[in-house]
Amino acid sequence: MPTNVLGSDLQCCCTSPMTGFYRDGYCRTGPGDYGLHTVCAVMTEEFLKFSKAMGNDLSTPRPDMAFQGLQPGDKWCLCVERWKEAYDAGMAPPVVLESTHTSALEFVSREELAQHAIDA
Repeated sequence: MPTNVLGSDLQCCCTSPMTGFYRDGYCRTGPGDYGLHTVCAVMTEEFLKFSKAMGNDLSTPRPDMAFQGLQPGDKWCLCVERWKEAYDAGMAPPVVLESTHTSALEFVSREELAQHAIDA
C-alpha cells in the first residue's frame, strides 16, 4: 500500500466523483501519470475559477471523456504542480493529508500542505 504525507497508509480520496489517475479513488501515481495526481483536494469556487483561468477547466462537464465536471465541495486528486501554483497565488484548495500521496512532498512541503489541511 502506498503511503501518505503523514507516513501512514494512503487513504481513499473520493469515489463520487471517482477520482485518481487510475480512477480508483486514490491519489496514487505511476508510469504515465505525467501530471502527478497526488494531492487530495476539496474543490472551492475560488480554486475552480483559478484553475479554469490557468487553462485547466475542472468545472465544465466533458461527456466525451466521461467527466461530469467538479463542483465546490467535491474531492479530487489534483496535480501537485497545479496545487503548488494555486498555493503560490493564494488560491490553494483545502487538502486531505491522509489521502495525499507521499510523492507530493517532492514538490511541496508538509508545512505548505498542513496550512490547508482538513480532516478526511
